Amino acid sequence: MDAVFGIPPQVLFGQLLLGLINGSFYAILSLGLAVIFGMLNVVNMAHGAFYMVGAFVAWLLLVYLGIGYWPVLILAPAIVALVGLVMECFLLRPIYKSDPLYGLLLTFGLALVLEGVFRQFFGVSGQPYPIPEALKGGRNLGFMFLPDYRAWVIAAALFICVGTWFAIERTKLGAYLRAATENPRLVQAFGINVPVLISLTCAFGVGLAGFAGVLAAPLYQVSPLMGSNLIIVVFAVVVIGGMGSIMGAIVSGLSLGLLEGLTKVFYPPAASIVVFVAMAVVLLVKPAGLFGRDHQAASGTHGVITARPLRISEWKRALLIVAALLVAAAAPFVLYPIFLMKILCFALFACAFNLLIGYAGLLSFGHAAFFGGAAYVTAHAASVWGLGPLMSIAMGAAFACVLGFCFGALAIRRQGIYFAMITLALSQMVYFLAIQMPFTHGEDGIQGVPRGKLLGVIDLNDQLAMYYFVLLIFVLGFLLIWRTVNSPFGEVLKAIRENESRAISLGYRVERYKLLAFVLSATLAGVAGATKSLVFQLASLTDVAWQMSGEVVLMTLLGGLGTLLGPVVGAALVVTLESYLAGTDLPVTVVLGAMFVVCVLLFRRGLIGELLARLPSR
Repeated sequence: MDAVFGIPPQVLFGQLLLGLINGSFYAILSLGLAVIFGMLNVVNMAHGAFYMVGAFVAWLLLVYLGIGYWPVLILAPAIVALVGLVMECFLLRPIYKSDPLYGLLLTFGLALVLEGVFRQFFGVSGQPYPIPEALKGGRNLGFMFLPDYRAWVIAAALFICVGTWFAIERTKLGAYLRAATENPRLVQAFGINVPVLISLTCAFGVGLAGFAGVLAAPLYQVSPLMGSNLIIVVFAVVVIGGMGSIMGAIVSGLSLGLLEGLTKVFYPPAASIVVFVAMAVVLLVKPAGLFGRDHQAASGTHGVITARPLRISEWKRALLIVAALLVAAAAPFVLYPIFLMKILCFALFACAFNLLIGYAGLLSFGHAAFFGGAAYVTAHAASVWGLGPLMSIAMGAAFACVLGFCFGALAIRRQGIYFAMITLALSQMVYFLAIQMPFTHGEDGIQGVPRGKLLGVIDLNDQLAMYYFVLLIFVLGFLLIWRTVNSPFGEVLKAIRENESRAISLGYRVERYKLLAFVLSATLAGVAGATKSLVFQLASLTDVAWQMSGEVVLMTLLGGLGTLLGPVVGAALVVTLESYLAGTDLPVTVVLGAMFVVCVLLFRRGLIGELLARLPSR
């Protein structure tokens, strides 16, 4: 067979095969997400973790009990499904009447716990899983060599996907499921046990992730990290196909896998971001996704719990501000300045994030793109271009502002959990770019960033001088947020958060307000990241990873959504806890994930929010 565009057929079809295999995993995982969301209205952020658990269960059963591949193909998904059943009964069921965003946050915390536990016991290095004897070898098709196991993965994925689609769309049980989704009370009146139906549906969806994990075990190393990045791609697939669409999950998963394979042939550097680019294009043309329904975009965020404001007299407020500034000014003489500067940077980051979710009701899971992206730009400006600290930070903030406008223009076309998933997927695109672009230096990051001299006079290599510079930036950022919240613009944001339809009926251009809030939040997050890169003289992949977005969500949730001081308190607690845990054997991700779960289940107002709720209103 002749070459295609100069590409040997063995290479072309080999990459298409790999793309089809990846697409098979995308299809199974997105199918499980679609099933769970369609019945429970919950975006399962722990889906990637369950995929990892399925692979580890297969490996553990083989190593410790000698149970081979074929029995494990049934046992492992069943065990993972049982875990999903427990999750639904004890964690998800208490929050069904809450905003769907809390389900996303809770399962994110659960994902951190699962990943942290497996990392603690098995480390980050992968464990090999052998290909079963019956599927070793392959066949020469003339134009390519087809390994038997890879052919089996594709066939098994197609069988599961088509079987699930048929069961939901063409059987009586599927009709009950769809009816229970639309009107559970009516279905209950016909004698159907809807809670049991919901529990079994959740278990089945999670079991699909476990099944995919078993299929993946012989192909990839069984590792605690194997599901963390894959799930972000799956979210992009779900957005493209249409949230809750069974057919959309299958077709989009397989198609995007093939697109990824073709991109590796013709332009390999773009292979890691082509799915996200495709998502952006689809959102511009059809915001509900290729197979989604327009009414899906109506999901709101009015159920997010925020605290009432604390009304105090002007002189008391002035006294508190003066006292806080005095404490902050004296703090570096008592505590380590670097530690305090880290708290201030993350406190500004959390305050910027809180401006978006606490006052506009928009949960962004992609703020790491602005925080980390600005850190890289600032580090490069200071290290390579030789700019001073103020100009370097301004460059980082400008980058975050432009990026925030681009992301916001796409993301605000959807609401609620859809908005969160889109921002998460777009942020991951920035992460992959940070890995590949030369100026970021890959996994090494930009090190030895010079702090320079402020206004050409004040040497910021002095720790005290740097601390007061960071404190000034935080205070100015905090004052800007306070002024924004207490302005007419802030009042409109609160009105949109409480009832967007009413705000539209009053004549407000809601999308413009939300976009402006998003850009302002992104810019301030960029200022925080830019400042942090000067403090630690480093910009790294950690700053732009999606886990950073989750961390700032935890800070805000822990301190109190919709409160000005809550994010500051939450950031201080999380940074302090991480510093303490660094010297112990306790895994940080497990503790942070457990805090996520506890916050969602027990005190969604956060520490400051609960305190304000217990104070007298007058």
